[in-house]
Amino acid sequence: MHLGGRALLPIVQGGMGIGVSAHKLAGSVAAMGGMGTLSCVDIRRHHPDLMASTQGLSSRIGQDDDTRERINAANLEAVEREVKAARLLSQGRGLLAINVMRAVSDYAGYVKRSLEAGIDAVVVGAGLPLDLPDLAQDHPKALLIPILSDSRGVQLIIKKWERKKRLPDAIVIEHPRLAGGHLGAAKIADLNDPRFDFERVIPEVLAFMRSAGIEKHIPLIAAGGIRTHEDIRRIQNLGADGVQLGTPFAVTLEGDAHPEFKRVLAEARDEDMVEFTSVAGLPARAVATPWLKAYLKIESRLQAVSHAKKRCTKAFDCLAQCGLRDGLQGWGQFCIDNQLAAAMRGDVKKGLFFRGTGALPFGSQIRSVRDLMERLLTREEAALAAAA
Repeated sequence: MHLGGRALLPIVQGGMGIGVSAHKLAGSVAAMGGMGTLSCVDIRRHHPDLMASTQGLSSRIGQDDDTRERINAANLEAVEREVKAARLLSQGRGLLAINVMRAVSDYAGYVKRSLEAGIDAVVVGAGLPLDLPDLAQDHPKALLIPILSDSRGVQLIIKKWERKKRLPDAIVIEHPRLAGGHLGAAKIADLNDPRFDFERVIPEVLAFMRSAGIEKHIPLIAAGGIRTHEDIRRIQNLGADGVQLGTPFAVTLEGDAHPEFKRVLAEARDEDMVEFTSVAGLPARAVATPWLKAYLKIESRLQAVSHAKKRCTKAFDCLAQCGLRDGLQGWGQFCIDNQLAAAMRGDVKKGLFFRGTGALPFGSQIRSVRDLMERLLTREEAALAAAA
């Protein structure tokens, strides 16, 4: 896959928060010649000094009014540290990206700080990044990559960005029926809509770009449910340049989350997964662990009495719109920062464990990034896996 003037392995490691894809994972994938992706969301949790500097701030509301700013500043400092650490691990190979959710409140701050830190690419999902070219105008060499799920979204982004004299450097096409975490559909009932199928979206996007006279080649990267060598060949035969995987990388030895986090994801089966509406107002997919099962039993009651709160329970305001804080009807009613952070720490009872569908390449085994990429990219490894 050719991206940013470099020839890469056609493998992108998806960005996974909170702290699931930090510098160890992203740097290791880049070192192998792929694209490794940091996740910016509350990444201070990997830095004890930054956590200590922000500990207890939520209890000080009323005493000072800079709590949110201090937490955001800690996260931006963590972003810079993580970019530098990943760069050291990558040794100049591959590409390093950072995933910034459009739905986070400090979206612009994360984008700008990541670019100032020298990140190669900014990947944005969980919303339409119509303003990304504006935020990156002082960094013309940085790659800008939106995550979209259907051809209509692609057409909208390209038309809007063209007016800003910028085109995406690549586009991730994520299938909401197959991916994990926040999903690119308006509601759960839409997850199975055939307009999201790779066999439809990829040809439609390619046809649109031809009809629009776009001379620059924009690589397409398919995401969601990619698990085998054969999956990659099928996707490339449709016209895509590469693939993005999240869950298989999350459970590697180099993954930045706790071993118990990896075990839960590696051992989960498709029947263990549930879809629900996140506090960000988006459909989401995760493993039905104890906390999630308990939450879903009372979700309707919580939604029935939801109301706007005076402030975020953690004084963080991590999301621009939050179902819990803003009392939004039909949206999730829990603190996503709390639950994802618990999962990253390996707390099976309290954590929210996002996961995509499909059996993993090594089943429940925890293997290295190298092992995973070799299995995905070589026919010999694929044949051995089939015979096992």
